[in-house]
Amino acid sequence: MSRRIVLLGAPGAGKGTQAAAIRERFGVPHISTGDMLRAAVAAETPVGLQAKAVMEAGQLVSDEIVIGITRDRLGEADCEPGFILDGFPRTRAQAEALDALLEELGRPLDCCLALTVDVEEVLPRLLKRAEIEGRADDNEESIRKRMREYEQKTAPLLDHYRQQDLVVEVSGVGTIEEVGRRIEEALS
Repeated sequence: MSRRIVLLGAPGAGKGTQAAAIRERFGVPHISTGDMLRAAVAAETPVGLQAKAVMEAGQLVSDEIVIGITRDRLGEADCEPGFILDGFPRTRAQAEALDALLEELGRPLDCCLALTVDVEEVLPRLLKRAEIEGRADDNEESIRKRMREYEQKTAPLLDHYRQQDLVVEVSGVGTIEEVGRRIEEALS
């Protein structure tokens, strides 16, 4: 059963919702890049202090820092049985660094779970979420831009994981329960 998972999906594919369900089902932590950064900064780890300085300067955190934080987080005891990585890796260089890190830890990936959706399917979902959460910047134009960006940056990651025979594609279209059942079947 897959328990060391990289979760990929376009904005609105349901990654956060499904990651929470996978976490509950398999008892492994859901790890997002943002959560890792905030935790490392709060814990004042050496890498967290580096990240804090960069973030306070209004700059993007480098791959080196994100990989360092990932190393720290995946080395924690609760990650021994598995994990769900969400939001990392985002580039091929990060994927290669993650592969090396996981090899070093003796915890190779079981799969890259790719939630597939069509832009026209998720557009209403994202517009509704923007309305509920009061996100004025989440309009149709910005959502389409993020979707294009995702497609450009994520395709190489899927190819990277396909070469390792790790990609498991599941349609992210349908009810939360329907998608959850498809994921559970695909991961068992």
